[in-house]
Amino acid sequence: MTLTSSPKSVGEIENQEHHRISGADALMDALRRHGVDTIFGYPGGAILPIYDAVHKAESEGWLKHILVRHEQGGTHAADGYARATGKVGVCFGTSGPGATNLVTGIATAQMDSIPMVVVTGQVPRPAIGTDAFQEIDIFGVTLPIVKHSWVVRDPSDLASVVSQAFLIASSGRPGPVLIDIPKDVGQEFFDYVPVQPGSVIPPGFRLPNNPDPLVLSAALDLIENAQRPLLYVGGGVISAGAHESLAVLVKRHQIPVTSTLMGKGAFDECDPLSVGMLGMHGTAYANFAVTECDLLIAVGARFDDRVTGKLDTFAPRAKVVHFEIDPAEVGKNRRPDVVVLGDVDEALSKLLELSEKKEVIPKTSSWLARIEQWKKLYPLTLPPKEGEIFPQEVLLAIRDLVPEAYITTDVGQHQMWAAQYLRNAPRRWASSSGLGTMGYGMPAALGIQVALPQEKVVCIAGDASILMNIQELGTIAQYQLPIKVVIVNNQWQGMVRQWQESFYEERYSSTDMLPGMPDFIALAASFGIGGVLITERNDLKTGLQNALNDTRPMIIDVHVRRGENCYPMVPPGKSNAEMVGLPAHPELAMGATRTCSACGNSTVHEYRYCPECGTSL
Repeated sequence: MTLTSSPKSVGEIENQEHHRISGADALMDALRRHGVDTIFGYPGGAILPIYDAVHKAESEGWLKHILVRHEQGGTHAADGYARATGKVGVCFGTSGPGATNLVTGIATAQMDSIPMVVVTGQVPRPAIGTDAFQEIDIFGVTLPIVKHSWVVRDPSDLASVVSQAFLIASSGRPGPVLIDIPKDVGQEFFDYVPVQPGSVIPPGFRLPNNPDPLVLSAALDLIENAQRPLLYVGGGVISAGAHESLAVLVKRHQIPVTSTLMGKGAFDECDPLSVGMLGMHGTAYANFAVTECDLLIAVGARFDDRVTGKLDTFAPRAKVVHFEIDPAEVGKNRRPDVVVLGDVDEALSKLLELSEKKEVIPKTSSWLARIEQWKKLYPLTLPPKEGEIFPQEVLLAIRDLVPEAYITTDVGQHQMWAAQYLRNAPRRWASSSGLGTMGYGMPAALGIQVALPQEKVVCIAGDASILMNIQELGTIAQYQLPIKVVIVNNQWQGMVRQWQESFYEERYSSTDMLPGMPDFIALAASFGIGGVLITERNDLKTGLQNALNDTRPMIIDVHVRRGENCYPMVPPGKSNAEMVGLPAHPELAMGATRTCSACGNSTVHEYRYCPECGTSL
């Protein structure tokens, strides 16, 4: 067969049934057909044929490629893009170290159920298995942290593989997939036959079943009869787009709502029925509520250890209804009484259809009054307006100044303060929750800003975390992305220091970040990025406001009190009711003793629970 040149434009491919093109061009056409308009990546030798096709795609005007400064930054940017838009994020990396640099970001997406297609270059097919230059078995390396993966050894398989990849990444419980493409596969010409999205079903692939009506009826019976119900909402509500159905259910049945770190934004946290985040650094009233509830309705949540605390004391008096799309999560940590398998939004919608056929008379008024009392007794800390700036003040100021912003965070104390104090709409919160990846925040923010150029995007960072991917200031500068990075700077690895103070007798081993701390404003200036240093309380609100309103990318370095700890906190191995760092209840002040009415134990505690049996005092 005579070799012909590749088509000159996307239109030529569109108007032909088949034609002879390179594997790299076939990959790009398949991505275009799946709606890809943005790719984050970094080139290298093995992926050069694909980057040549990227150049063509950019010249045709349908693709924007964002050159990150490190492959890990590319994965986090694609992750942020996916969280904010609900679309599949796409990133590229080359073979060897380029591929291994992607691993942390792939694992981050897997733990948080974020849809992502990762394309890696590989050494040519004849060199695979010879320890060739920059060869790594990235297929094998990533097997535990992807939903599926492929090594494409025939260019004619590319269109089919891409179609399967997008279907798997975005369906069911979302997650990352990987496509490894040897260099010569990208170079080889072949007779290309386009594949339409969704037309190739992977072997063994099944979409989730529809929720069982009988199971939904059983769930509704429990909800109607509960006197102390609590909705425990996770990231599955966000990924399913189920927040509207959730809000109707909450209002109709007057059920209080607590969320996980991944579930922030699933329900309006300004609503009186919200009790905020639960778990290790959750609000006191959320943790008390989960301990006292008689029905726990878990929706798109996986009973993570940072949520449950000591597992056998988690919701000890409650029956459990679990709405979940992934059967592997059911019963993994807590055995439910009723399991509703299937798409969360569809399940909630059908539950509401059943509910609307009945007269609903909520039985929760006493329960809601009790929670309201906890909110008054144990509010989140409002620091005194004296001395050094408290980190909580920074988050409160951001909440007031940019309430509608898209927020990303790094990992540590600042992440928990952000989760406690900020109020977010659906998809306006992006934080590495399951893996706890330091350095996630800034590249995730640039991914969101690329996706949504007209929106305000703010990254909440720590002085330690920001250094993990500080090189992405170059990406932000190149594309003039108007991201605002607020560094809550306590000159420590703050969360690790807090644990060392609390559990390791104040032996601060390798957590002081002051030695070697860069001048972040000078560093930003070296990239051509604006910067503001804030060290005094009187400058906090004005300095933040001016910087957040600036049209340029900005680093805002806020120096805060070094020794501040993030409370409440559930110590390891304790129940959620056994929080430390709560304000002492007035009735228990001055060492007052109270007796538990349930078990007769006499106790003195700054929280209102009997440590013997868990009964509220």
